[in-house]
Amino acid sequence: MTPVAAVLAEVKARNSNGVEIRFWCDQKFGPQARTIMHDFDSTMRVDTIVSGKLRRYHSLPVWRQLMRPFTIVVPNIIDAGKVVVGIVMSLGKLIVWRPDVIFLKGGFVCLPIGFAAHVLRIPFVIHDSDAHPGLTNRVLSKWAKRIATGAPLEYYNYPSQITKYTGIPVDSSLQPPTPEGQHRLKSTLGFNAGKSLVVVTGGGLGAQRINEAIEGSRTLLQPIATVVLICGKDNYAALREHIGEDTEDFRLFAFISGNMKEYLAAADIVVARAGATTMLELASLGKPSILVPSIYLTGGHQVKNAKVYEDAGAAKVVDEQQFAKNPHHLAEEIIALLHDEDERNALSRAIQQFAKPHAASDIVDMLHEAANDKQYLIQ
Repeated sequence: MTPVAAVLAEVKARNSNGVEIRFWCDQKFGPQARTIMHDFDSTMRVDTIVSGKLRRYHSLPVWRQLMRPFTIVVPNIIDAGKVVVGIVMSLGKLIVWRPDVIFLKGGFVCLPIGFAAHVLRIPFVIHDSDAHPGLTNRVLSKWAKRIATGAPLEYYNYPSQITKYTGIPVDSSLQPPTPEGQHRLKSTLGFNAGKSLVVVTGGGLGAQRINEAIEGSRTLLQPIATVVLICGKDNYAALREHIGEDTEDFRLFAFISGNMKEYLAAADIVVARAGATTMLELASLGKPSILVPSIYLTGGHQVKNAKVYEDAGAAKVVDEQQFAKNPHHLAEEIIALLHDEDERNALSRAIQQFAKPHAASDIVDMLHEAANDKQYLIQ
């Protein structure tokens, strides 16, 4: 939601006379979206659309996926029907309320909306966060008026005349902290300011392999660093029971929402998945990072995202499959980086090259180019 919120803020800032914005999302995401969007603007209308996704698993060959009829094949058939329902819903909603331009952030729910917009000749702009274009955006790109990308253009096969490398919009307050500012943040958050801080996050749902790797290596890490493990809500109860109470050198959280950026800014090293938005936030903060991309996500997006940064010398990348051979592999990578200040500094400099502080402004420029500035539908 961070990229969408950043674009919304820029739209609001440019339209002092008022602008009508509506946010559409998948039905399952509706309650969470209403909470997030109403925190941004209590008057914003949030609608839901029926949609379905195509289940494809990067780590499994096609023939093995076809051998799983009840977990892959049948759900895909059902979701194909949902896409048709979503197209009909989108057509009806767009006929009743016809926006001047639509911003499609990607994801399976954008397909019926984008198709309906094309039928009704409503211009739209799409944005690809990942270095590998998603299936929905590949389909919609032939009808889009403008295309924004989160990674350099060489990773995409979009028409160059309508495509721009904008990066991913993030909170404009994300800036690399000074050494003094980082020191103060550690103290404010209750950490030993004189000790290295490692923040480990597997995203909103957590990452079980990362959790297990960190939990199993606490005795190696705690003598040289304070560790914050953000494990995900579903994993928290079992880990809390096993770990016990927090200590001065190890803290366990299910999730951090309001001040996550303070924890990231205070960290000396961040260990994270390779989600596109997370990586741009780390770039904006200039954080030395160890990426552990998920190999199971559709299209191998995280693996490809991580390779972009690894090729640029902007992050270290660790294969989670190595954890089975060496349970301390991740901890050893963390310790080696903590002991190498030169490499940390080099990673910090390199990752900042991916920061795009004007991403939200550039995307709103593209929305202006695509249509008159009257109403916006943000997805």
